Amino acid sequence: MRMTVLASGSKGNSTVIASAETRVLVDAGLSCRELMKRMAIANEDPSALDAILITHEHTDHVAGLAVLARRLRIPVYFTEPTHRAWVRQMTPRTAMTYAKWLEHVQKEKEARAAQDTVETAQTADTGLCELSGSIQIAAASAEGEDEDAPEATIKRDPASLPAVEYFQPGTNFSIGDLSITPFTTPHDAADPCGFVFESATESIRMAIATDLGYVPPNVKRALERIDVLLLESNHDLEMLKDGPYPWAVKQRVLSRVGHLSNHATGEFLARDYDGSATYIVLGHLSETNNVPELALLSAEEAIRERGRLLGNRVMLAQQNAPIAPICL
Repeated sequence: MRMTVLASGSKGNSTVIASAETRVLVDAGLSCRELMKRMAIANEDPSALDAILITHEHTDHVAGLAVLARRLRIPVYFTEPTHRAWVRQMTPRTAMTYAKWLEHVQKEKEARAAQDTVETAQTADTGLCELSGSIQIAAASAEGEDEDAPEATIKRDPASLPAVEYFQPGTNFSIGDLSITPFTTPHDAADPCGFVFESATESIRMAIATDLGYVPPNVKRALERIDVLLLESNHDLEMLKDGPYPWAVKQRVLSRVGHLSNHATGEFLARDYDGSATYIVLGHLSETNNVPELALLSAEEAIRERGRLLGNRVMLAQQNAPIAPICL
């Protein structure tokens, strides 16, 4: 099996997981062009991808999804709530304000008056119906419901995909010879998850666990017996507290549906991690509130405290370039 982290961080995330027969892309958080470029640098053939899996709908995980999936003509796997959330953010509706509606009604009245200064009762009734229709359209726009529109005005659906497949956290499914187990993660998204991948022909397990505010029991269980682990180490606590983010954003990052700090990741490695991984890849590092040296130091200190973990190799995923493929 092989893990190739193409990008990891707040500006975009994407990872290739490959077995002997199957290749999948986990998240597509860069533009299609940049993802293709990163795969070329890492000697990953985009045309060999079998599917794209999405952890959650935040932009740094789905920025290039639609274009890439359509270009490669491959299915995309979501949970149903994540797919719905992604479709909503890809197809925003413009609400008509009351002032705009009044302006629209006034223009309609002026146009009718210019065409026919003498209105019959029937014309008045028709105008009332048109006015009622305008009110209903405005209300539908405000509520985000679908509206009828002339075909010529309908642009290509930005959320169209070649195929969509749903999975449920905690329920195993397969793509080719890859067995995949999604698990729920605590993050402020519709239905966020991580993944454990296992080859049907090899006893090798790889896992991706980023974007989680803390490590709950279900995640601890999911990360047992993992050979290659991509684990979040997002921020240094003091850098975040003293940094430039607004207080509301700091509270979000520090919350139980935010991101793991270096300290929290170190605590997991020191207390709950079973030590089975050959490689631990630290990912989703904040460029504003962390530095690679601090993340690496925290993880390595946690491992040194448990002598039997010294065989684990700690690596850093990068935002601006893919790391070398990890092959087992």
